[in-house]
Amino acid sequence: EVQLVESGGGLVQAGGSLRLSCVASGFTFDDYAIGWFRQAPGKESEGISCISISDGSVSDGSAWYADSVKGRFAISSDNAKDTWYLQMDSLKPEDTAVYSCAVGAPGPSCSTTHYVNWGQGTQVTVSS
Repeated sequence: EVQLVESGGGLVQAGGSLRLSCVASGFTFDDYAIGWFRQAPGKESEGISCISISDGSVSDGSAWYADSVKGRFAISSDNAKDTWYLQMDSLKPEDTAVYSCAVGAPGPSCSTTHYVNWGQGTQVTVSS
């Protein structure tokens, strides 16, 4: 059974940075998609960054970012450790949300319906 555990959330002032981590266990796939999603109070979950992994390596040019985070957030993967990261810089109050990682079938999609296994989420709060 695949399990995902996020960490790294917290309270930060606007303009600050956080790095989220997602550690996978029970994971044996070589081809899959990784996604980071967030859900703010009263809003639907949105995909913010996703990436494809092929033969255990990041597929070149596969990283996708929502317009709202482009240029500020960066997704990365340490496949040897089954750990994925979301570096978040220049944080804004509107980035406040619960952030979750997810794993899905291979393919460049950042739609929530594409992903099968989800972590519990980690809270990110950005103060103004």
